Amino acid sequence: MSEFFDALDDKHIAMIGKQPVFFVATAAEDARINLSPKGYDAFRVIAPTRVAYLDLGGSGNETHAHLSADGRITLMFCNFDRPALILRIYGKGRAVLPQDPDWAKLSAHFEMMPGTRQIFDIAIESVQTSCGWGVPFMEYREERKTLKKAHRQTDPDEWVAKYQDRISSIDGLPTRPTDRFIAGD
Repeated sequence: MSEFFDALDDKHIAMIGKQPVFFVATAAEDARINLSPKGYDAFRVIAPTRVAYLDLGGSGNETHAHLSADGRITLMFCNFDRPALILRIYGKGRAVLPQDPDWAKLSAHFEMMPGTRQIFDIAIESVQTSCGWGVPFMEYREERKTLKKAHRQTDPDEWVAKYQDRISSIDGLPTRPTDRFIAGD
């Protein structure tokens, strides 16, 4: 049975902290629904009603486009161990890029990774938990190093030029490109 909360509590935060993967869903009118898995140490609880995650450059920028158009975002965490639990965060999000005035304050919550493109800042509207009894047991083995390695090997000027050209989503919605390469670890 599901329960709704106005904010994250200590049990929610502890559960989130144990998950090596989370899922992000966004949508905009007349656009595809975007659903993406996220890994790495990229998620932070800023306050009981605010979370953020670090976004590395990848295949597209749908989350940015959808948040600019609509703002709605859902994050989902599944406990693949005991106790069975699914936690969803519903909120409104926005992209914060390195050139934005509030980048320094928000980025201080993270260790930068190679290829960091932006941080998504999310105001929580509600939190939902549900049983998760149908979710299988799974064991975490290790993080994939490929994306960080690819960014680390890229020439910073070429990386910035590449992302300057990515100014729309796959459905043609506008995005704002980052103006600098973040080297990170």
